[in-house]
Amino acid sequence: MISRVFLSIKLLVAGFSILALGACDPQLGGTGGPRVNANKAVTVALLVPTGSSDAGVSALAGSLVKAAQLAVKEKSTTPITLKIYSTAGNPEQAATAARQAVKDGAKVILGPLFSSSANAVSLAVANTNVTVLSFSNNTDIAGGRLFVLGNSFRNTADRLVGYAAARGLTRIAAVAPRNSAGNSATTEISRAAAKYSAQYTGASNYDFTLDSVVKAAPAISRDVKSAGANVVILTADSAGALPLLAQMLPENGLNPATVKFMGLARWDIPPENLAQRGLQGGWFAVPDFSASDAFKTRYVASYGSDPHPLAGLAYDGIATVAKLLGTGSSPELSGPAIVAAGSVSGASGSFRYLSDGTVQRGLAVAEVANGTYRIIDPAPRTFGDAAF
Repeated sequence: MISRVFLSIKLLVAGFSILALGACDPQLGGTGGPRVNANKAVTVALLVPTGSSDAGVSALAGSLVKAAQLAVKEKSTTPITLKIYSTAGNPEQAATAARQAVKDGAKVILGPLFSSSANAVSLAVANTNVTVLSFSNNTDIAGGRLFVLGNSFRNTADRLVGYAAARGLTRIAAVAPRNSAGNSATTEISRAAAKYSAQYTGASNYDFTLDSVVKAAPAISRDVKSAGANVVILTADSAGALPLLAQMLPENGLNPATVKFMGLARWDIPPENLAQRGLQGGWFAVPDFSASDAFKTRYVASYGSDPHPLAGLAYDGIATVAKLLGTGSSPELSGPAIVAAGSVSGASGSFRYLSDGTVQRGLAVAEVANGTYRIIDPAPRTFGDAAF
């Protein structure tokens, strides 16, 4: 089970560490999209990394396929014809598969997974009116006809900073590795602070090595205290520096009782993290477990095994198409129509599409205490009107 968790962490981080050249315009391009007859079967393409030399990625691909098939059975009142195309995790093969999917009559493309492949697919079908709902979480590539469904640093930063600011915690510092993922994370923390009228006091960085974290801890503590921050957001996950920072920062005078520690990553993976002294009283975000547990139960009942942690993204893509098909006898499968549709009920709770090509997901705020955590603010079940 641990290897599956670490694979999911690796894949989530990959979206931030892969440079996506030729990224799309940040706003939705065009207003048109294919209109379909809601009384006839609609073809949807699913691009997954089957054929990858990485066994873990191939297993994930199979789980994505199963989740999409489950959603077709559960969500679709209009028949959906799901056609599956292999990308092998390769951008060139993904682009070729996307062009073939359009020739085969696909009205929407779901996937691919990695940001480089998603960007290649978007460029390959740019002269068509087909929308791409990718499984990446790299917001840098979002826009035009390309959406990113993965939970992003932006979405998590918005949830945590907004919750903190509403409670008077408005001086926010960040601690991040000196790499592309760290840069993306601190950018989103700064953006969220401005959005919620909080003050971003800056980032303290460290090189992505054990020795660097140990040496940087005293300076990080000094920086946070001298800036007068009452919140420090750790961007690292369990496969990175999180456990060491949770130990070293309090040892160097940064008291979690006076400065609220928050995390952009899931602190409960693995659960042993929750015993760390530095995380006690801290906040992190989690999905709507009632929804994700129900999805897991239905998936296991259908296939006899657990879904991969990222499999729900394929379910969400089909759920999106199904919602649009239920809006009328001749719905338009376009980016603006997807945004206007508002909240979608997905595998891990409610989410909605934003006009910049990103997705807002309903997250709960969790607080660590005594080696476990409790939900202090539940995930929203709906977002009301669509966010343009």
